[in-house]
Amino acid sequence: MDETFDAKALLATLTELPGVYRMIDVNDAVLYVGKAKNLKKRVASYFRERHPSPRIALMVSQVARVETTVTRSEAEALLLENNLIKRLTPRYNILFRDDKSYPYIVMTRDRYPRLGFFRGHTDRNADYFGPYPSSFAVRESINLLQRMFRLRTCENSVFKNRSRPCLLFQIKRCSAPCIEVIAPEIYAQDVQRASLFLHGRQQEVIAQLGEAMHRSASELAFEQAAVYRDQIQSLRKIQDKQYVDSSKGEDVDIVVVVEEDGLICVNLAMVRGGRHLGDKTQFPSNAGGVTPNEVLSAFLNQHYLDYPVPMRIFLNRTLADGEVNNALAELAGRPVSVQVPRLTRQKIWVEMAEQNARLAIHARRNALSRQESRLDALMECLGLETDHGREVRIECFDISHTQGEAAVASCVVYQGNGMRNSDYRRFNIQDIRPGDDFAAIRQAVLRRYEKVSSGNSVAPTLILIDGGKGQVNSAISALEELGLAHLPLLGVAKGEARKPGLEKLVFADDREPLQLTAEHPALQLIQEIRDEAHRFAVSGHRTKRSMKRRTSSLDDIVGIGPKRRKALISHFGGLQGISNAGIDQLTAVPGISRELAATIYSALH
Repeated sequence: MDETFDAKALLATLTELPGVYRMIDVNDAVLYVGKAKNLKKRVASYFRERHPSPRIALMVSQVARVETTVTRSEAEALLLENNLIKRLTPRYNILFRDDKSYPYIVMTRDRYPRLGFFRGHTDRNADYFGPYPSSFAVRESINLLQRMFRLRTCENSVFKNRSRPCLLFQIKRCSAPCIEVIAPEIYAQDVQRASLFLHGRQQEVIAQLGEAMHRSASELAFEQAAVYRDQIQSLRKIQDKQYVDSSKGEDVDIVVVVEEDGLICVNLAMVRGGRHLGDKTQFPSNAGGVTPNEVLSAFLNQHYLDYPVPMRIFLNRTLADGEVNNALAELAGRPVSVQVPRLTRQKIWVEMAEQNARLAIHARRNALSRQESRLDALMECLGLETDHGREVRIECFDISHTQGEAAVASCVVYQGNGMRNSDYRRFNIQDIRPGDDFAAIRQAVLRRYEKVSSGNSVAPTLILIDGGKGQVNSAISALEELGLAHLPLLGVAKGEARKPGLEKLVFADDREPLQLTAEHPALQLIQEIRDEAHRFAVSGHRTKRSMKRRTSSLDDIVGIGPKRRKALISHFGGLQGISNAGIDQLTAVPGISRELAATIYSALH
């Protein structure tokens, strides 16, 4: 601990209210962020004569000062703690990085509601079911609902402009509400039953369908009765397949932590509406020297700030204090049961989640071993030394454009034996001659490393440039301008006929280009990083080009100004809907004459 830090003086000033504390070192770097029901009591626990955890003892020895923020409740402290952890990424906090949010099933509130896949922030303009552990689980559920209830899945821009049913109607996956083959009230019943199914009330749905089937049969509507019969059979089959089910149709999460082979893995299994939806595994960062219980507590605190808290959460370990339970209950606004299971069925859930966590650990261990050998081979063949106290960080640049149009540069990052998606960056290239890849690379390198030059960003261990000597020289010129010419840089020039395995490695100095064999582990790692940079650049370029063309295609039509353009997009939902519309449908938009409609139709076809 820093000699100028006086723990006793600090503790004398602390309150016993709930809040958040931040441990800070002499360089003003935040070492740790924590929450407390009682700030004075919690902070005092760090400054004992002997600390049971060597990891925490090491952290405390670096503390120069402690800052605190008082909150009104434990839940508010939990929110603030996790916001600070995400923003500051302290060295001693256990972090769970999940590059993708969990997906949902969305049910819109249109006259004929649409069923769809959704990922992102929910709003009040639709109903959401989930979250689901994977996109596969969502699509599988949508597929089931299509077979049973034949709800539409097409976007409004397509739905509003159909004149005949699509293939989904032909294969009995949609009831064709687009041309009103089905009455609104019958479709509404299907929507209501699909919602009941998603809430786990399958028996109620089966009972409703049974009554409807008998009613249709008594009215001699045998074709409709057969539809209800098929729906009941589909539901029965789904129930038979659910080996891990809950007869109560409840929402339950199973969260387990497993430590094996020096790795700690958290596995989240989800049961929604009584249906087991699958598992999702996560590996924490900054978890060296921590206990599985600490990892489990950190996951619960971080995960449920972003996703709904179910009624019950089953764990494979007992957490010592009730802080997690209290905070989750306050977040949910109701009691939440967080416990180790006692019943046989619940124990089976936990055992299955533990088994999946072990499988994930074994797979990760094999992948890490392979990545480590490839990284060692790359460092060796380039003659680079690694700092054992710091992870190797490789950054790779690529440029994508179509004959100079909508040029985009990508910068992807490899660190910690894998791609670090959260650190990826794209740069819209501006004010250069179209198609000048050398100038584009120079601009991207300047923009990426100006923060490194000013000390506000981390420097990479190695920079890769997708290109030959010209691109490498442009990148070196940019680094020299920033005073960073010492950073190792390597060009990856495509081989003859751009065939993978024939790449040449181009050095920034006067060394001859190096060509490794196709099976060399160092080349395989370079190819993986280079291909990811290419993918990220191309996807950014396509998005930019598409947006530019969508905007300009209407603006280029004589007679279409801002008002008419807005009216067309509002009416048809976008350019695709306008393109699908006929002249008569275009004429229905206020301000669009038949002559102008013909001009629009001609311009878009």
